[in-house]
Amino acid sequence: MNKTFGIWVVLKTYWHYLKRYPWLLTIILGSSLLLQVTNLVAPLYMRDLFNLLASGDPHTVAMGTLLSLLGVLSTIWMLDWVATRGQGFTTAHMEAKIMTELQTDAFRYLLGHSYNFFTSNFAGSLTHKVKQYARAFEVLFDGITFQFLPTLLFVVGAVTILFLRHPVLGVLLGVWSVAFIAFQIWIAKTRQPIRVERAEMDTKVTGSLADAITNQSAIALFAGSKHELGLFGETIGLWQRATSRLWKMEDWTWAGIGLFMIIIQAALLYAAMVFWKAGMLTVGDFILIQAYLLTTFNRLIGVNRDLRGFYGAIADASETIEILRTPHEITDKPKAKKLAVTVGEVAFKDVSFLFLNKQIFKDLSFTILGGQKVALVGPSGAGKSTITKLLLRLFDVKSGTVEIDGQNIAKVTQDSLRESIAFVPQEPVLFHRSLMDNIRYGRRDATDEEVIAAAKKAHCHEFIQGLSEGYNTFVGERGIKLSGGERQRVAIARAILKNSPILVLDEATSSLDSESESLIQDALETLMQGKTVIVIAHRLSTIMKMDRIVVLEDGKIVADGTHDELLKEEGLYHKLWSIQAGGFIIDDEKQ
Repeated sequence: MNKTFGIWVVLKTYWHYLKRYPWLLTIILGSSLLLQVTNLVAPLYMRDLFNLLASGDPHTVAMGTLLSLLGVLSTIWMLDWVATRGQGFTTAHMEAKIMTELQTDAFRYLLGHSYNFFTSNFAGSLTHKVKQYARAFEVLFDGITFQFLPTLLFVVGAVTILFLRHPVLGVLLGVWSVAFIAFQIWIAKTRQPIRVERAEMDTKVTGSLADAITNQSAIALFAGSKHELGLFGETIGLWQRATSRLWKMEDWTWAGIGLFMIIIQAALLYAAMVFWKAGMLTVGDFILIQAYLLTTFNRLIGVNRDLRGFYGAIADASETIEILRTPHEITDKPKAKKLAVTVGEVAFKDVSFLFLNKQIFKDLSFTILGGQKVALVGPSGAGKSTITKLLLRLFDVKSGTVEIDGQNIAKVTQDSLRESIAFVPQEPVLFHRSLMDNIRYGRRDATDEEVIAAAKKAHCHEFIQGLSEGYNTFVGERGIKLSGGERQRVAIARAILKNSPILVLDEATSSLDSESESLIQDALETLMQGKTVIVIAHRLSTIMKMDRIVVLEDGKIVADGTHDELLKEEGLYHKLWSIQAGGFIIDDEKQ
């Protein structure tokens, strides 16, 4: 992912959220306008005050006149304070709401992406992009509201006032301001590709860190620290080069800004001295010019500073917008209906499927009757787990159909499909939440008593009671605080609680020791009653109890029958049976 959207695409995306709050936006923009009016008007009265003070003997100046000017200035300053506070409080309120909506919408769309999308992207990078999407809005809106728009209004106002006082002064400031802004925009555009490169490097560094930290146990077990440091060194080296190029360019930018400042300050003061010498300007006019000049300097320097953040935010937002504009691979059809399961019959009809341009299935057909219990066996790469992924519609078939009770699963809602199937994967992943919440995920409206009942059936209750926090124990990221067998039993408890008409077990007992497996077999048999069951299992104790065994090889069904029937044939199943060891059929498929 390296596409960068233009400024207008990003701004248009954010405008979609801003226009939901017209009154808040009006207050913010109105306050900004009032602030610039006060900033422009105050120096005019300061000029009059200093002209009055410089006009002669203090005894000849009426105190009432001075107090009148002070009263006007105090009123202007109070209006400035009101506008500043109004803009600040309103902006804080609106930005917080919009940033919440941005992250929520991005998260919602991200969850709609396919299984394939998430296996192709780092979790850390995706997390970073969702967060930077909202942060980029804050940077852009603050830059426009507090810097770009106020600077434009102030400079236009200052140039106009100086032009009315003396055209030459107004023209000098106006031409210089336009040239200065054009210079900064040119610099910003020139360094934008470098900013994009830096943003991409930031994402890669985040992804590299997340990948290594997530797999810390593997790094330790394989003594891979030096190797990982080497890989990280390559990534951080690219980040360093991109960062160095960006910062060096910014140094040259500041050099140019300093030169611009020297030129305009010398030119304006020289012109002012000439006009003062000719009696065309007063001492107060010098105060006015200096006030406008210093404020213009500060504003335009702020523009340069915010332009750096502005284009950086554009680059950050572009990465997230790319995800939001990437179509979902797996979507519900228009007017998709909910799946209605009656008997739970599963049928693959002439299914063809490719993965990474490799043909996995071609015209695969088989039917599992409602309530039937079927085991899928075969060597690694045969396609057993792929069948379950197609059934759950984690991938779409290239051709043919997968049907449940005669309903094409591609034409029903994904939620209703997956609500009808309880799936226990080979390597269950748990949330970093309590055990109660993890088991309840199978049916989120279940009571505590129902959760505990499911845990007892899955033989989780015993080890959970031994934990200091019991069911309130947090299991760590991906359930790392539990053993493999304990995680598997929690996943089985979740499936028991879900109680769906179709059950898929992908080596559901693979991580259990013999004692745990014997405890859970009864629970599985109870769970399987009255359900259509598809089992990918290598333990013979599970396979032998199935109604049918479907043997797969290279994406094709090479045998189909009961355990006894298949053993009578000199085929693949007989071969797998012959090389069994310790109750396992040798197979490590993770297709």
